[in-house]
Amino acid sequence: MTAMTRAWTIAPEPADSPLALDLWRAYYTEVSDRWFQLHEGRDTPPDELEREVVAANDHATLAPPSGALLLGRYAGEPAGMAGVRLFEGEGGGGGGAAPGPLAAELKRLFVRKEARGTGGGPVLLAAAEDAARALGARVMLLDTRSDLAEAWSLYERSGYERSARHNDDVYAERWYRKAL
Repeated sequence: MTAMTRAWTIAPEPADSPLALDLWRAYYTEVSDRWFQLHEGRDTPPDELEREVVAANDHATLAPPSGALLLGRYAGEPAGMAGVRLFEGEGGGGGGAAPGPLAAELKRLFVRKEARGTGGGPVLLAAAEDAARALGARVMLLDTRSDLAEAWSLYERSGYERSARHNDDVYAERWYRKAL
């Protein structure tokens, strides 16, 4: 199913396609550079960026039957993405409790700088929630960093509530959940 609003179109994309990999690199470069700027006052060293892009490869988890990657186009150009995967593991409920109803996890919600302010974030998030429901999830989990204020602000405006840690991501500082 393709969703459309204004000039945004959202459609499933193989997570290892050249378009998806290009967006993955742009996403990872931006979040890595922001971390390095905040903590070390410089961009990510190129050799470290390359190692991390490869090491953080979780493309296989964003593929059917237990995941999806959605590619967003703005005015016909690849401009954003959002990944969803069924959540495996403990968490979401705090204290090591299982997340309860079948949960999905939001991954890689990203809009290129040149397309920001065009409504892509909310459109991609809504499409990711629809994809999670289609996978059978009744809860969406996600994590983000405190310095990614644009992200957590979007999540809070979209009905996500702060929750207990549900993963062991060393860079995550804020965890959220929303009943679907």
